[in-house]
Amino acid sequence: MSPELHIDALLPSEMATRAEYIGVRKAEAPLLTMFALAILAGAFIALGAVFATTVIAGDMPIKTMEGTTALFTDFPFGFNKLLAGFVFCLGLILVVVGGAELFTGNNLIVMAWASGKVSSSALLRNWGVVYIGNFVGAFGTALLVFISKQYLFGGGAVGAAALNIAQAKVGLGFIQAIALGILCNTLVCLAVWMTFSARSTIDKIAAIIFPVTAFVAAGFEHSIANMYFIPIALLIKNFGTTEFWGTIGRTPADYSSLSWESFLIDNLLPVTIGNIIGGAIFVAGIYWIIFLRPARK
Repeated sequence: MSPELHIDALLPSEMATRAEYIGVRKAEAPLLTMFALAILAGAFIALGAVFATTVIAGDMPIKTMEGTTALFTDFPFGFNKLLAGFVFCLGLILVVVGGAELFTGNNLIVMAWASGKVSSSALLRNWGVVYIGNFVGAFGTALLVFISKQYLFGGGAVGAAALNIAQAKVGLGFIQAIALGILCNTLVCLAVWMTFSARSTIDKIAAIIFPVTAFVAAGFEHSIANMYFIPIALLIKNFGTTEFWGTIGRTPADYSSLSWESFLIDNLLPVTIGNIIGGAIFVAGIYWIIFLRPARK
């Protein structure tokens, strides 16, 4: 007799019920616990960003008046982005496996809200607390990385990569940034959604890798990741050593578009709007309609 095939994973309809249950638990968590876990998530995503910035250092083009030039060694664009996306997965793996509260993933709480199991005030409370906590964790990590002078590694290549990543992000158009945010959190929430089917740590990691790698490789925008990517560049721009600027052959004036205002208004605001649309509507909303919407009599 041939052995029966058993798939040790939840089906989509069961995943929806699990997502609803998890959403209620997240919304009802004590405030201090929620905030502490949010700080962890911000730090975890920042660590993924540190990893990604480091591995692509040396292939970030600098925009000059004469055109675009490579600072160090050229690598194929697609391979470079693929590598950055793969290592960035560290962030969401730490969040999901280690346990933390991530604003973008918590957009899935909308499934419990739509079912009437989470109030609007509880939903907004979670999003607000977690968003602030994520910022604290991501910015705190950026500050620690700057103090460590990790941006000087590779002959300044790491710092140059950080600066050019951030400059590209604040140079996006407002509508463009919203669209990139929608696409990003659709993939992030799909990654989290698929972990609801998992029964083991390996299952969860496998579910995360491809969607997260895809959004980074494609150049989509993640609000919490940008809470690290842009502040670390601002710290380098404003407080980087003279030796660093001499090494890369640039000055802070070459990054005139990079400011706190451009970070908050030109990037973080539209990207956050896009992330909410992508996660709360395109993933949570659609799956709620498919699996949890009350049947009409």
